[in-house]
Amino acid sequence: MTPQTYWAEFAWIDGRVEDEVVIESAPDGRIAAVRSSVHTPPAGAVRLAGLTLPGLANAHSHAFHRALRGTVQAQYGAAVPQPPGQGAAAADGERAPDSFWTWREVMYAVAQNLTPERYLDLARAVYAEMALAGITCVGEFHYVHHQPDGTPYDEPNAMGDALIAAAADAGIRITLLDTCYLSSGFGAAPQPRQLRFSDGDADAWAARAAAIKTDGEHARIGAAIHSVRAVPAEQLATVVRWADERHAPLHVHLSEQPAENEACLRAHGRTPTQLVADHGALGPRTTAVHATHLTDEDIRLIGGASATVCMCPTTERDLADGIGPAVQLQRAGSPLSLGSDSHAVIDLLEEARAMELDERLRTGARGHWTAAELLSAATEDGHACLGWSDAGRIEPGYLADLTTIALDSVRTAGTPARLGAETAVFAASNADVRHTVVAGRHIVRNGHHQLVQNVSGALADAIAAVRTP
Repeated sequence: MTPQTYWAEFAWIDGRVEDEVVIESAPDGRIAAVRSSVHTPPAGAVRLAGLTLPGLANAHSHAFHRALRGTVQAQYGAAVPQPPGQGAAAADGERAPDSFWTWREVMYAVAQNLTPERYLDLARAVYAEMALAGITCVGEFHYVHHQPDGTPYDEPNAMGDALIAAAADAGIRITLLDTCYLSSGFGAAPQPRQLRFSDGDADAWAARAAAIKTDGEHARIGAAIHSVRAVPAEQLATVVRWADERHAPLHVHLSEQPAENEACLRAHGRTPTQLVADHGALGPRTTAVHATHLTDEDIRLIGGASATVCMCPTTERDLADGIGPAVQLQRAGSPLSLGSDSHAVIDLLEEARAMELDERLRTGARGHWTAAELLSAATEDGHACLGWSDAGRIEPGYLADLTTIALDSVRTAGTPARLGAETAVFAASNADVRHTVVAGRHIVRNGHHQLVQNVSGALADAIAAVRTP
């Protein structure tokens, strides 16, 4: 890779804004040198006007959910049965209650239409949208493994291969979190539309996941437990062992819904957090996604294990999931990361802002996190939970992944540059991303993707394809 020198008008380094920063990349795609107060750009340096941050890490993604954006808002009133604890069906003439569970029915319908070819096209466009939003690394929580009837493809990892290739095409890094998903509920076989998610048992999942190949340095592999309702308790240890043997990240949807907690208590007399702790699934390489409905003991267990928690505020509010106890979790010892999950929007700055603002609404108080702490969740801590501890800082030896935010847009103009972090978190949006650099390579330049032409058109075509049976 050809080394490149960048001259950043302002850069966020070690929690503060530095002026006129030279960032040199090495042939291996890492940062070779960083120098501040360089008033004149070196010859050949690429100018980055605005505030340059470490690249953003989207710690939780389901790429195909992007096809649901907007359309699920038209599903209100659909007559979908509610799970226990979620309310009764609507009476005649009334609108049926809408929830995560009604949304899930629409999601299943889209999942049925995926093929490896369609998924490659869709994920490439989605990851290009992420690059335009300043995201340089994505954690893809991947569970659509097989054909719709559950039959493996000729290449058993064809769907995962498509996601890895899509990230390469879009110019970003990926941690493929291959997900074990075996049942529709505690002791229940998969429903027909869940068959393509299941490998049959955890041993078969482990054998297939072990065969995933990564081409190039942009991809790493981790493991995921879809949820305690989707992996029988006696098989959790197999997934944990697979991750431990590879020192790989282990992610899990945890207590996203009260109904999950209630069903787990009925089946095991334990909360989901207590159940995964019992089976060794909580540790410093674990990331609990959502962690919305927790007891005090759950918070103690997660924090005591130094497990990361990934908050996905825009999805959690879109699905009416609730507001997770992020403040208490961090105080208990859990690092925080951020994800766009269902891609109601793809904007890590909005996720960071929403985490603070949601907490303000709940508590009636301001200032739960500084802008610097929120940016750390979107950068260094997000990368770490995806297995990229060598990314997320503008520092020699770290990966040369950068995001530049305009400070002169209608949203960001007028604030002193020294408050650039506050401007990025509390004023900017994905529309203010001007440059995205991955491994020293310019992927987005002046707001235009350099590898995927007409990203909006690619999204429209790919979404139309997966919404057609």
